[in-house]
Amino acid sequence: MFGLETDIFLLLAFSILAACAFEFVNGFHDTANAVATVIYTNSLKPNVAVVWSGFMNFLGVFFGGIAVAMGIVNLLPVELLIDQNVYHSVAMIFALLFSAIIWNLGTWYFGLPSSSSHTLIGSILGVGLAFTFMPENGGGVGVNWSKAKELFISLLTSPIFGFALAIILMFLLRRLLSKALRDVVFSEPKKNQPPPFWIRGILIATCTLVSFFHGSNDGQKGVGLVMLILIGIVPAQFALDNSKDPATMKTELREIEAVVGRIDTTLISATNRQTVNTMNAEFINLENLIAKPMVDHKMAEGDRMEARRALLLISRGSKTLLEDGDVNLSVADKAFLKKQAVSESGIRRYTDYAPGWVILMISLSLGLGTMVGWKRIVVTIGEKIGKQHLTYAQGASAELVAASTIGVSSYLGLPVSTTHVLSSGIAGSMVASKGVKNLQAGTIRNIAIAWILTLPVTMFLSGTLYAFFRWIL
Repeated sequence: MFGLETDIFLLLAFSILAACAFEFVNGFHDTANAVATVIYTNSLKPNVAVVWSGFMNFLGVFFGGIAVAMGIVNLLPVELLIDQNVYHSVAMIFALLFSAIIWNLGTWYFGLPSSSSHTLIGSILGVGLAFTFMPENGGGVGVNWSKAKELFISLLTSPIFGFALAIILMFLLRRLLSKALRDVVFSEPKKNQPPPFWIRGILIATCTLVSFFHGSNDGQKGVGLVMLILIGIVPAQFALDNSKDPATMKTELREIEAVVGRIDTTLISATNRQTVNTMNAEFINLENLIAKPMVDHKMAEGDRMEARRALLLISRGSKTLLEDGDVNLSVADKAFLKKQAVSESGIRRYTDYAPGWVILMISLSLGLGTMVGWKRIVVTIGEKIGKQHLTYAQGASAELVAASTIGVSSYLGLPVSTTHVLSSGIAGSMVASKGVKNLQAGTIRNIAIAWILTLPVTMFLSGTLYAFFRWIL
């Protein structure tokens, strides 16, 4: 397969299997986020709920796009980690996979709703930092800090947003519903008795939305993980989207080059002058690569990683220049540069992609994982966050908040923690009912500790494992 030596092929197969295992663990770790409310309100039987949630997770990954996946891929400038020794790429992949799986399994075992998003991002950052400080690296940078900043903001603000929005929703329900309806929706479910038909429909609908959007966000992290593996171990086959003819980018590159050429470099900083110089060099480099003879409209295997690196440098350079207020480009030029050089519809479409089989494989892994292992964290969400049993209004509000937050984040291409958004939504609904005293301090403390520790622990773990695997491979 791919003309690989046997040992490299086995490492590739094991890496992909481990990525599927991560997504499977992610599935049963996060199942509770979608099914806790329908189970605790007796809207669905547990077995039915997890199977339905698994199916919707599958659809979410399959139809949710790849914006979040590319956010994960671009967090780690993988092109800087590719050298002549493919085992270095294997060390990177094993380190981030093992650290992510270990933390996910550990928090699941103790019933803590921790974030798979934090876990994977922390693992990638740990590998990147370890790479940065290795003497043989020669001063290269292993983390895309601009992308990391975007992800940090998303992960930090989403639980706060979920908590506040749940309180607002509960307030609106109390003010807008008639007394008769309030008495129904704010009541606790009767033991082993399903809610009224219309409430049941609302709760199942919110469960469905959370499951679908969980797949479209968390599932895409698995897609990004597999793409890191494929680009790292077999770059000749996966550095570029081979379904697209590289020759078709000629016109776009010349137009981007013309726009960059209109920048008055005397008005910008020395750093950005160097950015312009780098971009101009990469324009020439790419034009030379495209000018070479191609077979079946595909670039030569040995040139694909170099072309990927050039495209990413042009895209990142364009983004840097667009953020510089001293760049003297017209509104039209800036809009063109953003569309053609930065967005997925421009030249990034050659690098930001995922084969259909990768999406299908991750869809199945997440969907199947969602169908097992739900009970530990369902109990935490359903019984241990607040001091009262979940009411219908609380369950629907928390899940509506989670679904909307995750859906918007997926649209923007930002990873978000389903676990923390839903947990904060449950907490907000409890506070809206009876104040802060309605929260169980021990559970909130444990969730907060897991949230705080996830990044540093996984960064340390993955960085240490990366150094270890680099040593033995």
